[in-house]
Amino acid sequence: MTSENTVRPGVRRPRADRARQVADVLRRQVLAGVFTGGALPHEERLAEEFGESRNTVREALDLLRTEGLVRRVPGSGTLVLADKVPHGLNRLQGLAETLHEHGEVVNEVRSLGPVRAPGPVARRLGLPEGADVVYVERLRRLNGLPLSLDLTYLVPDLGAGLDAADLAHTDVFRLIEEAAGQPLGSAEITLEAVSADAHSASVLEVPRGAALLMLERLTTLADGRPVDLEYVRFRGDRLTMQGRLLRDIP
Repeated sequence: MTSENTVRPGVRRPRADRARQVADVLRRQVLAGVFTGGALPHEERLAEEFGESRNTVREALDLLRTEGLVRRVPGSGTLVLADKVPHGLNRLQGLAETLHEHGEVVNEVRSLGPVRAPGPVARRLGLPEGADVVYVERLRRLNGLPLSLDLTYLVPDLGAGLDAADLAHTDVFRLIEEAAGQPLGSAEITLEAVSADAHSASVLEVPRGAALLMLERLTTLADGRPVDLEYVRFRGDRLTMQGRLLRDIP
């Protein structure tokens, strides 16, 4: 029996569905810098390559324009507009380490100091209920442009010296390792899409309600001790997450 979701020969799907598929492929090419000179092929050429109508291709390009990835210039065609940077998920690194090939990362410290840990934060860091942690809020810029808003909770013994450190140009990961006398070991991460609240929108210079990528990361030392819990909101129009996954077959 054929599933109702199976695409059968001769069954024509809605143009919006086909346009979305074309947009998905083109998006990856745009972000990978495939199009030399920063211009996409003419709609006719794209229609031939994808085996679709020009109207379908035009609708796909409209989707990419809405995302801010391309723009239409009369007489020049469709040009690449966005310049996203790749954030690797293969290794445990600070933002400056991850993006060092793409420019200078500078941190604007918006808040720093001891606070009482919320119950869930204390439990995840292995601290007693009501314990203090060091809270750090940073706006992180890449080449002068807002990229992420980082809210960080650190265990008190390792976060106590941050006020004397050069947080503007140094990743917290490096400072943790120096204070602990051992390297970081691993991190548990969760990545999801969230809407920009009024505060995040103002700081990151995006419209309220804009889609952000939020990375929640609990980082441990090499000995397994949890030391750093972060909530990082990235501008989705300036960054893309990339990684390589291996299948572990028993």
